Amino acid sequence: MITKDKVIEIFCQVDDFCKEFYKVKSGHELTSKTEKKHRNKPCNLSDSEVITILILFHSYGFRNLKHFYTQYVQLHLKNEFPKTVSYNRFVELQGKALIPMAIFLKMHCLGNCTGVSFIDSTPIRACHIRREKSNKVFKGMATKGQCSIGWFFGFKLHLIINDRGEILEFLLTKGNVDDRNPLKNKSFHKNIFGKLFGDKGYLSQSLFEQLFIDGIHMITKLRKNMKNSLMHIRDKVLLKKRALIETVNDELKNICQVEHTRHRSFDNFIANLISGLIAYSFFPKKPSINIQTVNNNGIILVA
Repeated sequence: MITKDKVIEIFCQVDDFCKEFYKVKSGHELTSKTEKKHRNKPCNLSDSEVITILILFHSYGFRNLKHFYTQYVQLHLKNEFPKTVSYNRFVELQGKALIPMAIFLKMHCLGNCTGVSFIDSTPIRACHIRREKSNKVFKGMATKGQCSIGWFFGFKLHLIINDRGEILEFLLTKGNVDDRNPLKNKSFHKNIFGKLFGDKGYLSQSLFEQLFIDGIHMITKLRKNMKNSLMHIRDKVLLKKRALIETVNDELKNICQVEHTRHRSFDNFIANLISGLIAYSFFPKKPSINIQTVNNNGIILVA
């Protein structure tokens, strides 16, 4: 569980960002003479406090946001959040804080590429596959897709991480999107260099050549009907460590609760996903592998 000192540290980082964000935003807003004037009365809970509460929800192990807010924040975190509002009002403020929270994730919570990266996609289920036709919250957005464990109805979360378990890039797509499609867009991997390890779902000669031109060496296992090719022993060892990203996906789903089927709006679904990714970035210990450069011969992987 996060200590109260850590809570203050998270809030200070979020609050400093929000102040700078709204300062920049105010200088670029478009105004109209015919536009009606709106009251600019501040809320009891600021965007910084709302974002901090959402981050704490994913860090404390609670499975229900309403229970966490009413039974923990309003009872045990009164000193940190003295002016709490009703839960219904908090849900409204959650949608208002969505944009600064997403920008905070992109600018302050992503790691740095080390030259060794892992890529994978994981299903984010909107509901059980048998209830796909009766789901109204994600109608027209979620789709039916297939993964290694069967069919699902929802979305796909595409992740790229480094060897320290830090998230480098993420992308949410529909469930029927091919795993290779995000890599065809250079903006998804513009900050990635070196070697990128993936599963057999990323096999593609044209994609390999495109990534190689962009400075990325894509390494995957071969299918049974493909000719074998020589691979450096370091790459073989690192390819066996690709389960690292599976561990990250597991922590995002089972600890950060980025996947559940209780959403009542798409905005709340996105807010839950983004705050879960931010909460993961604040974890003091992430799954990682130990890579050390010992000499000019290259790297040695220590299990």
